[in-house]
Amino acid sequence: MSDLYEKLDVQTPEQISLEFSLAGIGSRALALIYDTLIQVIVAVALTLVIAYYGSSMRLHWLKASNWMTAAFIFLLFCLYWGYFAIFEILWSGQTPGKRHAQIRVISITGRPITPFESVARNFLRAVDSQLLYGVAVVTALLSRQNRRLGDMVAGTVVVHEPEHADDVLWYANSSRTPAAHGNVSASITAAEFQLIEAFLARRLDLAPEVRQQQAYIIATRIAGKMKLTTQGGPDEDFLEDVAREYRNSSRYR
Repeated sequence: MSDLYEKLDVQTPEQISLEFSLAGIGSRALALIYDTLIQVIVAVALTLVIAYYGSSMRLHWLKASNWMTAAFIFLLFCLYWGYFAIFEILWSGQTPGKRHAQIRVISITGRPITPFESVARNFLRAVDSQLLYGVAVVTALLSRQNRRLGDMVAGTVVVHEPEHADDVLWYANSSRTPAAHGNVSASITAAEFQLIEAFLARRLDLAPEVRQQQAYIIATRIAGKMKLTTQGGPDEDFLEDVAREYRNSSRYR
């Protein structure tokens, strides 16, 4: 099914080719509808809570109505502007709607989205959402990579999750006992860590021979940076261990 999607090919500085399936307007619209429904439900709940407590507080405080109205407007503002950015930051480029539609926001370079990129792309939502997101639709149709204005400004793109997302051999779910490789965070850069994560997240989409070759190239480079004479096991196991140790380091936090 992945052949039905347009592809984004990313060439890393290490000459590693990563391929991503671009999310189309339909998938993004599905995610937006799902997220908007959640926002509406939360907004209705806030309205009922404010109305209930507001009527009680007005009996004891004359200015309660003004303060409750101000609080309500502030919460709605946070809900509209913060919902997408906060979820994308905490969920590595996903919102509940994107997770439901199995799509994710990543950097155009293939690495995970940063907080700055998430805030930047959602700041432009005010423009993209004009005419019932007509501006976003037109921009995406004119873009070779289905990018709306927010994506262009932030340098991001929306891609499909791997076809076998339920079976992804992601290091966080591995039951294998990881090997220790010393102070990983002091040996590799953030860009190298992001390269490892990008490969681990997309490896099931690669042909077996390509997957094995790319794992070898990345593992050899990382082992060299860490001054290791042996990796102590298969290349992918080594990369999983390095990624886990980097994430657990104080530098990553």
